[in-house]
Amino acid sequence: MDAKEFRDVGHQVVDFLAEYLEHIEEKRVFPEVEPQTVNALFAEPLPQDPASAEAVLSELETKLVPYCTNVGHPGYMGLITPSPNPVGIIADFICSALNQNVGAYSIGPSAVAMERRVVRWLTDLCGYGPQAGGNLTSGGMMANFIGLKVGRDAVTGDQAQRDGVRDRFAVYASEERHVSVDKAVDCIGLGRSALRALPTDASFQVRIDALEHAIAEDKKNGRPLCIVGVFGTTNTGAVDDIHTLRRIADRENMWLHVDAAYGGGMLLSHEWPMRDRGLELADSITIDPHKWFYAPLDAGALLVKDQRRLTASFGIKPSYLTDELDQANERYQYYVHGFEQSRRFRSLKVWMSFKRYGARQIGEWVDNNVRQAKYLYALAEEHPEFEPATNPPMSAICIRFKSDGLSEAESKILHAEVAQRVEESGRFWISTTELKGKTWFRINPVNFRTREEHMAELFQLLQQECRAILGEKGLATRSA
Repeated sequence: MDAKEFRDVGHQVVDFLAEYLEHIEEKRVFPEVEPQTVNALFAEPLPQDPASAEAVLSELETKLVPYCTNVGHPGYMGLITPSPNPVGIIADFICSALNQNVGAYSIGPSAVAMERRVVRWLTDLCGYGPQAGGNLTSGGMMANFIGLKVGRDAVTGDQAQRDGVRDRFAVYASEERHVSVDKAVDCIGLGRSALRALPTDASFQVRIDALEHAIAEDKKNGRPLCIVGVFGTTNTGAVDDIHTLRRIADRENMWLHVDAAYGGGMLLSHEWPMRDRGLELADSITIDPHKWFYAPLDAGALLVKDQRRLTASFGIKPSYLTDELDQANERYQYYVHGFEQSRRFRSLKVWMSFKRYGARQIGEWVDNNVRQAKYLYALAEEHPEFEPATNPPMSAICIRFKSDGLSEAESKILHAEVAQRVEESGRFWISTTELKGKTWFRINPVNFRTREEHMAELFQLLQQECRAILGEKGLATRSA
């Protein structure tokens, strides 16, 4: 492909994507297709001969695009995958063309400098001081893994990374934690049984009394290692009492990691900024710009209060990666200060997003999503057949259809069937979850295209489908 063909194909792609974004609300949120059909579309052996770029693009237009989940659609309110902002999309195009490996300074000096600046923006936003640092990751899963890894090393005086885990350690997190915490506890060598999943209170914050009891029990036969606080749970957006968690961690010489992968977006909010909730007290923080900063996937981040901790945990320099030209130690090597060596140039989409829209505009998008969740909360609270789990502090809202005659098993089936019908409608995509032994619709607007009218339409659809299923099952007269 020469420069002319690249230019021509590039123009075609941009025109196609511009048309796609302009008309995204007219599309189905979730494709009307069966898995076997999609699999059959791509069932072919490895191509041996070239095809024209036009032919390849034509295949994408017929096989890929029609069967994607349109996460930029204003009716996508399921998992926390926001609509990617347009300039972030352009950033990824540039990123792939430049192909900078940020793991080593020699493969991308300006890209390394940009990521360091983006990390500084994030640490400033979280309230950390000048000694803080971090790196961008694929997402919260990897960030939580690194956070617990550096915590394990810090608490053991780096003995665990040299000699392996010798003691019986325990990690504490609420029942509302993200599954990445469980995986991280496993991957740092403690075993999943070392995780203490603690109950939450009526606001879905971790119960301090349960934490204190668990720590006291573990001290009889082992050693408390780390508390994982949550700054915005996936289900309800609850924020743990980080001030109290910090005091307990200090008393017990434990690491405090806070998962703000979702809730970190609230730091940009103008109406509900949550700057007083103690996030800056954490030893390490997970925050995901590809969630509520509206950057395209993938762009997570792990931040540490003291960047020297990263170097202590990962600082290995093999001879084949030694930079002989760095006599003044000014050429920052991310592979020395983090887990990954080959690292995508993730900071470009975050940098361009902040530069193009500004933190003020992004914060307004965040506030709009919170207002939409609170609007749906009010609708459910006022309706005799629905109940909300809690007044949403963020944009995640859980509501459920209530009926005196339904058992919880029947309610679980009803909510699942309704969620399926909502998906089949093509207008919305939501999920279900469980809280305190009950089944709920989980709805999470994290999209700058979503409007209040979409929330009203969704609630009307939920009412319609819940009543329809009750009638089909002969349960209509048992509705509360």
